[in-house]
Amino acid sequence: MARDMYGAMNGPSAWMMVNRWDSLHILLLFAMWTVMMVGMMLPSAAPTLLLYANVVRRSDDGTHTSARVYAFAGGYLLIWTLFSAGATFLQRVLSDLLLLSPMMVLRSRVFAGALLLVAGAYQLTPWKRSCLESCRSPAAYIAGHWLPGNMGAFRMGLRHGAFCLGCCWALMLLLFAGGVMNLYVIAALTIFVLLEKVAPIGVQGGKLSGILLIVLGVWVLTR
Repeated sequence: MARDMYGAMNGPSAWMMVNRWDSLHILLLFAMWTVMMVGMMLPSAAPTLLLYANVVRRSDDGTHTSARVYAFAGGYLLIWTLFSAGATFLQRVLSDLLLLSPMMVLRSRVFAGALLLVAGAYQLTPWKRSCLESCRSPAAYIAGHWLPGNMGAFRMGLRHGAFCLGCCWALMLLLFAGGVMNLYVIAALTIFVLLEKVAPIGVQGGKLSGILLIVLGVWVLTR
């Protein structure tokens, strides 16, 4: 769909080129955001899911490992599905205000610069560091938030998803600045989030990225 957007717009992305957005088109937009968030965020949750599966497999309830892991993943993805609903609403507001182009890129330099500044500043906050620490420590999270049964696994997934959302929501909003359907921006953010959560220098990289985003935001606002 993203590649088709920059072509003739008569393929998988043709549904977006309409004068009036009815409930069906909004549902399709929500589905687009949901699929995109699953593809971007699930890889970064893989270490926690794999470790959780190993712990369940070794427990007394090891025969139900698959169900528990799916429940955990379902809770995690529900959080990002809710984020997708919010992003869908924000996109429609921006489009109605004529701040978003048909290619889903912000027209407003001021708004784009402000998003970069907000994302950069949030990277340096204690809330970001706290959420990132939880995402970077699967063993500590599982030990500290363990709940039995499938419903417990679902609730653990919800909490982990909430920590992940607290870590990455500002970065995900940068899709509006770089292009919601820009494959290069999507790939770059996916790789950065994954490295931030699993690489040894992830915490330091987060701080550096915050400074770079602030500098970029100032440049966008003043150029």
